[in-house]
Amino acid sequence: MQVTRRLLLGASGALALPGLVRAQGSAPIRIGEINSYTTQPAFTLPYRNAMQLAVEAVNAKGGVLGRPLELITRDDAGRPQDAVRLAGELVNDQKVDILAGAYLSNVGLALSEYAAQNKRIYVGGEPLTDSIVWERGNRYTFRLRPSTYMQAAILAEEAARLPAKRWVTVSPNYEFGQSGVKWFRQLLTARRPDVTFVGEQWPALGRVDAGATVQALEQMKPDGIFNVLFGTDLTNFVRQGNTRGLFENRAVVSLLTGEPEYLDPLGDEAPEGWIVTGYPGEAIDTPAHKAFASAYRGKFNAKPMCGSLVGYSLILSIAAGIARAESVNMEKMVEGFRGVGFDTPAGPVSYRAIDHQGTLGVYVGRTALKDGAGIMADWRYIDGKDLLPDDAFVRKLRPADA
Repeated sequence: MQVTRRLLLGASGALALPGLVRAQGSAPIRIGEINSYTTQPAFTLPYRNAMQLAVEAVNAKGGVLGRPLELITRDDAGRPQDAVRLAGELVNDQKVDILAGAYLSNVGLALSEYAAQNKRIYVGGEPLTDSIVWERGNRYTFRLRPSTYMQAAILAEEAARLPAKRWVTVSPNYEFGQSGVKWFRQLLTARRPDVTFVGEQWPALGRVDAGATVQALEQMKPDGIFNVLFGTDLTNFVRQGNTRGLFENRAVVSLLTGEPEYLDPLGDEAPEGWIVTGYPGEAIDTPAHKAFASAYRGKFNAKPMCGSLVGYSLILSIAAGIARAESVNMEKMVEGFRGVGFDTPAGPVSYRAIDHQGTLGVYVGRTALKDGAGIMADWRYIDGKDLLPDDAFVRKLRPADA
């Protein structure tokens, strides 16, 4: 069965949900979700709120296969070994039907390996490393968010239009940061062979010495800076860079910095004119997103964050995959998820059959200040399918039996 009906706007103003297939008992379909709630709360708490909002919306429409969804969350504290232990607990003790989650890329890869070894469906919402669907991809792992490749592709396109020729990079020294820098370098130099990368900084995640990092970058005399720092590392980097004049008369291209999770803490210190990927939030005026934002505000008395969009869309994708499979049997769910389409507040999305990568798109724009706060300005949305490489590219990277 193909899920073909569009999500429609319901009478309540919230997103309605796909027509769901025949009932298969009444026990809940259990989703076991693992995330870094204590170490990355700015993103993961709005994410968890929105997951619960989506579960309630699905259940209000009759659930999936006539069964309600049930969400069980666990905190991995940012440690891959804890995530794997919790996955075993959720599968063996809680009897979950599907695993989901992860924020950090190294945690997502650990859960992906658990999924492959134990033949359990795992849907990664947030981890961005490309290897989770390419070099280390497997039959049981799917990933929703636009990857480092996808986001680096649009940032490289924007950077290629700039006069900057001497570039430096600054990135957290772990899987996500390494992937982001790799693809930006490759994609920018392919577009601009005259560009050179004259230096790099690799601070440890969560432990950036911002003053020393800024000083090192300044000494390299770049024309352009590619930044992959986020969270408190980004906040410290921006403040030190502002103080020391690092960003003056230099192009800055920055992955994720346009997300309100990272702009809001900077207040009026937020940088202006950076080219960024992110989430312009309630400036998005499509009917589907306005309905989502209204429902989120109504329940939580807060604006939706990027994590909110990801969490809500993750649950919709799981509902669609199970409905298409007409079962929670693992092998049937794999086939149900492959190629399934579903609507999200950002627009229609699918999981590509070839690599299980979601086609959720990317918002790209420039940072600006408005009323003493950082925002994304001059932004546009690029459909994820337009940012992904072709099948031949994927086949060179992804294991043949995945």
